[in-house]
Amino acid sequence: MKNPSSAPSQIEEVTSFEALLAAPFLGEINAICWHRKLIGDFSEIANKLVCAGTMATIPPKKLLELQLSEQGRLAREVLLNDLKLLEAYGAAPVLNVINHYERDADFPLLPTDVYSYHVDRSPIPTSTFLCTYYGAASDILPNSQAIQKVLVPEIRAELKVLYDGEEGAGFEAFLKEYFFDLHYQATPNAQPINLGVGNLWRLAVDYPESKVLPCVHRAPMEKAGERRLLLIC
Repeated sequence: MKNPSSAPSQIEEVTSFEALLAAPFLGEINAICWHRKLIGDFSEIANKLVCAGTMATIPPKKLLELQLSEQGRLAREVLLNDLKLLEAYGAAPVLNVINHYERDADFPLLPTDVYSYHVDRSPIPTSTFLCTYYGAASDILPNSQAIQKVLVPEIRAELKVLYDGEEGAGFEAFLKEYFFDLHYQATPNAQPINLGVGNLWRLAVDYPESKVLPCVHRAPMEKAGERRLLLIC
């Protein structure tokens, strides 16, 4: 997998949070990266947080209750500062500790869980922010190396059977209602780009009148026995 430091044409790298907000999505660029090397022990936080199920959302209060080493406290300050920056911007960031995500077993040919390449959609102009602090990091895919799954003939044929009707406005509405149209598959020889640990990203979203293509991304398969610590909004 490529690394963002190789600066593919869809990615713009910046050096501050202010630049992350100000950099425009334009042309092929639909992913902005604040490339960072963070200090602190994020694994300590990930492993001390309570997560009995598949994942848990961690409010700042829970972070502040943790008894941490000096390196753990440094990591906590980074987390709290990132949350403050995004909240001041008007976003609603959440910090998740993840054992694994739920898998979609209802339609094996076109699963709609986050392990599938997908884009985010909104009725209003917005962006997706995310940062992996610990564990496996997400991937993005150049739009030229992704095909909408609903356009793959064998998948579309199965969807029409599931819909039990003819193609038309009703079928297209069905695809949107169940989020099938948001999911993509990689083309042969595609080269996913790993987002790396510590970098704060802003990804383009599908919304009316957007000037760029939405960023195709997916959650990684977790490493055995290793949690993920992720900020997203």
